[in-house]
Amino acid sequence: MSSKILWADDEIDLLKPHILFLSEKGYDVTTVNNGSDAAELVESEDFDIVFLDENMPGLSGLETLTRIKKSKPAVPVVMITKSEEESIMEEAIGSKISDYLIKPVNPNQLLLSVKKNLDNKKLINEKTTSSYRSAFQNIGMQLNDRLDVEDWKEVYRKLIFWELELESGSDGVMEEVLTMQKSEANAYFSKYVTENYIDWVNGRGGDVPLMSHNVFRDKVVPLIGDEPLFLIMIDNLRYDQWKTIEPALSDMFRTTEEEIYFSILPTATQYARNSFFAGLMPSEIQKVHPKLWKNDEDDGGKNMFEEDLLGHHLKRLGKDIKYSYNKITKLDAGRKLGENISNLMGNSLNVIVYNFVDMLSHHHRSRHHTGGRSRKGNRRPKYEYQPSLQAGAQPQLRC
Repeated sequence: MSSKILWADDEIDLLKPHILFLSEKGYDVTTVNNGSDAAELVESEDFDIVFLDENMPGLSGLETLTRIKKSKPAVPVVMITKSEEESIMEEAIGSKISDYLIKPVNPNQLLLSVKKNLDNKKLINEKTTSSYRSAFQNIGMQLNDRLDVEDWKEVYRKLIFWELELESGSDGVMEEVLTMQKSEANAYFSKYVTENYIDWVNGRGGDVPLMSHNVFRDKVVPLIGDEPLFLIMIDNLRYDQWKTIEPALSDMFRTTEEEIYFSILPTATQYARNSFFAGLMPSEIQKVHPKLWKNDEDDGGKNMFEEDLLGHHLKRLGKDIKYSYNKITKLDAGRKLGENISNLMGNSLNVIVYNFVDMLSHHHRSRHHTGGRSRKGNRRPKYEYQPSLQAGAQPQLRC
């Protein structure tokens, strides 16, 4: 089915060669010679893209643009004008045009604009699929090598990169291939962890990864200084989720360093997060601070003593500083923290734990235990608990 183009220009008769060119390329072009007719047609019919002359008698191009965006905000509009005035360009761009062309335009400029706006997704899908085919072979060869800690981090970053790329642009077939490759990688990684975990815990060998109980000591403490430091921990946030929200935070924060660490086992919050704040393995917490540890069979919350564990940890490290610990589990708690933020600026360290992702995950798992339907129609869990590669990569946003 050919794409439909609406072209509005008061000198449309002079543009017949351009219209013929687009028709020969397979596009269905409808023409009008004023803005009012263009706006009415957009309201009554479906067009894939609109070419709009900026300087038309009667309803101007910018006025027509406003009416089009009001009725069909998603339709891409390409503004065509003789004027190069900056104010007109700014107003058009502010009105969310998709492209801006200066007369006289040539047919190839028009074709490029159409392809950029209509065929962009298709071209990206084809390129993404082709690129992953090449990457698939390289990752497969890498998995057959003897990988060290840094190699596994690299493999994981590649898999997450392609997972996000294929989700945003593929026909679904290569996503299935990636899922199989992730399963293969997880199998190899599980074997790697099994063979090395005891040595890591005991600090033996030269290839010991950064793990939950050492992150605070090695990555947070060196940053404590004259300026207040905020440690923001988003519990249960997977690395792929972090890469998804990172662009949204880029306007407010600048990421200067990103590092993946390996979670201790079990990866559950009770063990991994308590170890993070205590700087100790779970068995050590139970031995050194028996009143601050609860086993699975014990009643009560399992992460109720993180602030106390943090305080003991700071003392062991010789850090006699003023600090705060804030746990956000509800919207009201977040609001109160925002209102109190100025009072925290006098602390050397402020820890903020966001627990809502964990609560949301458990809530959805209980409601959708049979799995949610993906965009492609395949059944899969709404939130997946993924051990091995996935579980060991939970970045903490540091600002």
